[in-house]
Amino acid sequence: MADTKEKILEVRNLKQYFNAGTKNEVRAVDNITFDVYKGETFGLVGESGSGKSTTGRSIIRLYDPTEGEIDFQGTQVHNISNKKDLLTFRRDMQMIFQDPYASLNPKMKVRDIIAEGIDIHGLASSKKERNDRVIELLELVGLNPDHASRYPHEFSGGQRQRIGIARALAVKPKFIVADEPISALDVSIQAQVVNLMMELQASQDLTFLFIAHDLSMVKYISDRIGVMNTGKLLELAPADEVYNRPLHPYTESLLSAVPLPDPEHERSRKRTVYVPRESNGEEEKLREIVPGHFVYCRESDVADLKKKKAAYYANA
Repeated sequence: MADTKEKILEVRNLKQYFNAGTKNEVRAVDNITFDVYKGETFGLVGESGSGKSTTGRSIIRLYDPTEGEIDFQGTQVHNISNKKDLLTFRRDMQMIFQDPYASLNPKMKVRDIIAEGIDIHGLASSKKERNDRVIELLELVGLNPDHASRYPHEFSGGQRQRIGIARALAVKPKFIVADEPISALDVSIQAQVVNLMMELQASQDLTFLFIAHDLSMVKYISDRIGVMNTGKLLELAPADEVYNRPLHPYTESLLSAVPLPDPEHERSRKRTVYVPRESNGEEEKLREIVPGHFVYCRESDVADLKKKKAAYYANA
């Protein structure tokens, strides 16, 4: 967990609507609020179409929000217009993409892929310094110096994602949006990449927004988890609380789909189907049920959710 409670990112009432105001309006992100603290990994989890990747892309300025505020290190991200300030923002916040095949230019050697940010931000005063930095980054992510002269097609999926991580680290960022960084990889490789990210976080003083659909993997790497569905943030709590003591029915449905290495459990496991309830006119919003554990609910739900939370500990 982060050693400090210093906020590095504040997302306030973020809305990202596509075709806004038309009959085809899509509310990809619908009025969500959360903070990320310096040095932590904040996991954002949900099924395809939940809005988690759109949230990440809005934070890094790939989309202009329909409404809301994104504050990074005290600066409103979407108010940055000065070229120098925008370059600083791009250096401080980097992204690791989902597809290691599509995110690397097949016509460029690995050396030049990794050094793109170094060149843009003028971080090397000579060709030697540039090359030394590339070699350092390759070794940092577990690759060999001679990989610098090769092309992306010569590498496995896991190796390509390591190249993508090296590229993100090249400008010494403070915050990394990792958008489904392991979903395109073989299961046997996923844990290696996640362990690498955890090692890098400690050694490079990084903060991560880790976006994924696999709740078990998100629990493994994250300090806190936000659970999204249909553009809304439905639950937010420390990772252990979300995974072992969920309060929202949607979170429970996600957990019911997580396989366990136990044949008996798997034979008897029943998937919980989440059925959104109809509105009764009472306002639903993210409410703090106990300190640090928030659930999207009605005011009339709070007392029952407090009892449910207490029952988890009573039955432990």
